[in-house]
Amino acid sequence: MIYDELVYEHEADIFANQQKFVKPLSSYEVFIANLEAGNDDQLIIRDLVESYGLKMSASRGPCTICAISTIEQIYQKYGYHGLNRVLRLIVGTWEGDINSFSSNILNAVAKLISVFGDKLNDDIFKEKVGAVSVKQLTRTAKERHAGSMGFAEAMLIEYNGKKKNAEHRLSINKLYARESSLLADNHSDKGIDDNEGDSSDSDV
Repeated sequence: MIYDELVYEHEADIFANQQKFVKPLSSYEVFIANLEAGNDDQLIIRDLVESYGLKMSASRGPCTICAISTIEQIYQKYGYHGLNRVLRLIVGTWEGDINSFSSNILNAVAKLISVFGDKLNDDIFKEKVGAVSVKQLTRTAKERHAGSMGFAEAMLIEYNGKKKNAEHRLSINKLYARESSLLADNHSDKGIDDNEGDSSDSDV
């Protein structure tokens, strides 16, 4: 598609946005179109991802992120530093495991960072949560809760360990309270009564 008197970046930007309404495209295809258009957010995200020796792709593989829309949502919601910490924790914990960059795990780590902030000790997280394989964590998560909330709970259980009075122990009730608050806010924003329908797990 050619637009007279438009530079290539402007054409690419128009194309990237039009594709949302023309035909279903993968998140990766839209992301690449935005990169070609020189859009700042996607350029920043790509550079940050690559700074950790990772790549973004439509195909799964070691040190590869396919959950493109999740990465973009975390960046939009928590900013550069929020996404940076999410990536740093995941890379340091599972060292590029092919399953460690799923949408659920990315969102779960973002939840924990959002709820506990600096009280979540990165070194303890890497040591204790990293001692559990992603497959084992997934099994525990499915027993706890649907979606990313189950993964957040599973990670917090491993982080806290078995000692009830551990110095760096974090309250799982705070995680529940924050999730309930987010769901309530979403219902309020959409004008939904608390008694109508079932609440689904928040992505982030």
